[in-house]
Amino acid sequence: MNTRPIVSSEEWEAARLQLLVKEKELTRARDALAAERRRMPWQAVDKQYAFDGPEGEASLLNLFDGRRQLIVYRAFFEPGVHGWPEHACVGCSMVADQVAHVAHLNARDTTLVFASRAPQADIERVKARMGWDMSWYTMTDDFDADFGVDEWHGTNAFIRDGDRVFRSYFINSRGDEVMGGTWSYLDLTALGRQEEWEDSPEGYPQSPPYEWWTWHDEPRRTDSE
Repeated sequence: MNTRPIVSSEEWEAARLQLLVKEKELTRARDALAAERRRMPWQAVDKQYAFDGPEGEASLLNLFDGRRQLIVYRAFFEPGVHGWPEHACVGCSMVADQVAHVAHLNARDTTLVFASRAPQADIERVKARMGWDMSWYTMTDDFDADFGVDEWHGTNAFIRDGDRVFRSYFINSRGDEVMGGTWSYLDLTALGRQEEWEDSPEGYPQSPPYEWWTWHDEPRRTDSE
């Protein structure tokens, strides 16, 4: 490969600062996009869905695990998918490898789960092999078709008001590339990071950033508990 020009430290720093201007523009644009997501209308989910989980049958509401928000990633692990039965698909496995510790999402009243059509025994076996510890459910009905993930992977965000569930956002294709980090997941949700610097609708829960940040081995109560 051809190398780039070799310059002095002063010239290198000048080039970095020039690019930094565009990077900051991108950061502000990303924050503005997340602010628009928080103002998206919600889609009511009136249909009842059933999943199999480690503790048996579960509804979509159960997947929230008592929290206010839910993020569901549709991972392809089932007969007919490349890698079966030893592995989930390569792309979905890379997504799973990048998932940050879910304790930080939980601290923002948000639950992350994966969903596939593989039986629970196979899911638990592959999770153990790959070192994954996120909650992973088996779809048993039309959930994937109804939410745009029957033929491709994708991430759906939901929010609940009591027992009423609403779909707040959906992203797929290359949009899933950035998923995995705590911030990228929270920016996808209806409530966002819930930090006071964010541009959110009036009345949305917000607190100083460092107030909720913590070590993942120290349990922290959420605002709803």
